[in-house]
Amino acid sequence: MMTPSSPAPLAADPGLSSEDLAPIAPAARSWGTGNYAALWISMSLCIPTYMLASSLIEGGMNWWQALLTIFLGNTIVLVPMLLNGRAGARYGIPFPVLARASFGVRGANIPALLRALIACGWFGIQTWIGGYALYQMAVLWLPSLATLPAVFPASWALATGPAITFVLFWLLNMYVVHLGVESIRKLLVFKAFFLPVAALALLWWAISAGNGLGPILAQPAKFTSSAAFWAFFFPSLTGMVGFWATLSLNIPDFTRYATSQRAQLVGQALGLPTSMTVFSFVGVVVTSATFVIYGKTIWDPVVLAGKFDSKLLVSVAMLAVALSTLATNIAANIVSPANDFANVAPERISFKTGGYITGVLGLLIFPWKLIADPSGYIFTWLVGYSGLLGPIGGIMLADYYLLRKEQLSVPELYQYQGQYAYRNGYNLRAVAALIIGILPNVPGFLAAIGVLDKQAIWPGLAALYDYAWFVGFFVSGGIYLLLMAQEQRTPAPAGLEVG
Repeated sequence: MMTPSSPAPLAADPGLSSEDLAPIAPAARSWGTGNYAALWISMSLCIPTYMLASSLIEGGMNWWQALLTIFLGNTIVLVPMLLNGRAGARYGIPFPVLARASFGVRGANIPALLRALIACGWFGIQTWIGGYALYQMAVLWLPSLATLPAVFPASWALATGPAITFVLFWLLNMYVVHLGVESIRKLLVFKAFFLPVAALALLWWAISAGNGLGPILAQPAKFTSSAAFWAFFFPSLTGMVGFWATLSLNIPDFTRYATSQRAQLVGQALGLPTSMTVFSFVGVVVTSATFVIYGKTIWDPVVLAGKFDSKLLVSVAMLAVALSTLATNIAANIVSPANDFANVAPERISFKTGGYITGVLGLLIFPWKLIADPSGYIFTWLVGYSGLLGPIGGIMLADYYLLRKEQLSVPELYQYQGQYAYRNGYNLRAVAALIIGILPNVPGFLAAIGVLDKQAIWPGLAALYDYAWFVGFFVSGGIYLLLMAQEQRTPAPAGLEVG
């Protein structure tokens, strides 16, 4: 975790600031355009991105429909990404501190913890992928690993062999957290070079084994009508937005290091949509090729690699997947929740402690079930949590741009008695707007996870869930503006900022 080498002095109250949460001084900001493009290339080239594209094929789309859905989703989420990123670049503050402007210095813990819990889910998913990759390698050399007696309840759907490697990989992640984020630098460099090469090699294999691109790209969509396509497209598009809706909130955690606004704007615009679309294309082609080669679509690349004949090739591939996943997990799924948990009690929860909390919760979320099938991955996980993050994004952007006109008082973000104190540190208007924005999506979510019968829900209300992020974003943002209409606004000096 990077920290300011010379943070500007603040009249910060105890409990609201720490070395990790303090603003980055302008002189200490060193990230340029290339850094942000590289950041997105590194984070986009991951197994969940591949699985995202593949799951659309499994759901019935043809290759260009899947690719277009992914491109549109990432272009849409880029907008709040860039808008929230401007605040981080201007003031050098992380996401939980920026949230204090709209939710209050204490109330900011609500969106921060919601964001942190979702990061814990992603941490669990990435850890499961890395652990399963190790299992695919180990079982080649120790076949008995596949026949170990079951020790977990059947309802857990967790075999003993994969559980062992999952726990071992989890312990490795926690060891890296103990060493500190700087220890992951070499792995990130390895990933930046290895994964593009591996992706091209996988693409070459798919084209060669699948007898060229013709048979692969000629596969038609499986929808029997246009109505069936649109019924799948809209929740899928919401899922694509939800994929990076997490980072669209906490992107200030990264843009606070920007040397200029242009650096983060151009770097992100170049890095996110292109890298996601290109790597997704690899996933689409390879998944389509598996149908040509094996007679069924295999949307999990770890399972696919396990079908290769060479033990050595499988072992090398699985080790590379595990190391790459480790690097992504620390960079994308530890930095943010560690800051968010630290924001709850900066004097007691350090960055490392926040990382340990993330790891434990990532275990308890049963990540192997979240990605067990495409419908669960998209409609339960991605769409479900987008219904929580959309409202937060709507409130924060409405507050920063429409009410405050991009003007914040940095010192008062760290004070219990400043303009962001509201009522005992909570802006109840923001909390109310958040709840109101979440509520319309609750019935659809409960139906998606099987708690409610979809037939028992009014059709119009159930349909809102397909647009969960959009509904929450605009409803909460609009309600927040209405509730704050009578609130006195006095723009304060900008404080630390970069032009």
